[in-house]
Amino acid sequence: MQIIGDGFLARNLAEAFGDRFPGVTALACGVSSTATAAPAEYDREAQVLYDALDACARQGRRLLFFSTASFSMYGFTGQEAAESDPVRPPNTYGRHKLALESVVRSSGTDHLILRLSHGVGCHQRPHQFLPTLVRQVVAGEVTIHQGAHRDLLDVRDLLHTVGRLLADEVSGEVLNVASGIPQPVESIVAAIERRLGAAARRTVLPGSSAVTRASLRRLRGFVPDFRTTPDGDYLDTLLDAYLPYYTDLSRA
Repeated sequence: MQIIGDGFLARNLAEAFGDRFPGVTALACGVSSTATAAPAEYDREAQVLYDALDACARQGRRLLFFSTASFSMYGFTGQEAAESDPVRPPNTYGRHKLALESVVRSSGTDHLILRLSHGVGCHQRPHQFLPTLVRQVVAGEVTIHQGAHRDLLDVRDLLHTVGRLLADEVSGEVLNVASGIPQPVESIVAAIERRLGAAARRTVLPGSSAVTRASLRRLRGFVPDFRTTPDGDYLDTLLDAYLPYYTDLSRA
């Protein structure tokens, strides 16, 4: 696999696949924060995509493009959001990702687009969601938006999915890849505290229920064994696997 990028996704893809899938180019160097407002960052990602599409077209390669299945694409949903549903992304990050999806689909290049929720695993950057929460708990003060939820996706589930889709030569698809279990942020904080034996002071910002739930129906049609961990155990499994890593990161 040819991997463009050196961040969280890129490093996990490189460790998982190495020389497998030599005809695939994975674009894993995009804007990594929904808070990014600098036009230059979006312009850079767009140009890297254009260059990658040109190279794939010349070399007969398949492009693996990562988009978003978060609030930034679907907003807060009263029901599961499917890939074919009409969308009106509520912020710049989501509109940017949707525009790049359109570029990929109309390019004529063989491709696979995966819309991801909030990935969790080793090699994450300190500014990303779970490392930030752990750092705040360790520091003794956490800021929470009332009603906020996050769909946390174990990178191991993502890598299993990518491997299965590429091995089966799935292409021309847009697929949500998420846990399907939006977790209340308050519950995530409490679970971190229990494991660390900590009690952080909370600053709760007012808000209403804020849940984005991505449909996994189409994904499971391609990957029937996606995410076998029971819903009630998923958060515990994530924290058991990665909390020591995040704790070390927060104290570095």
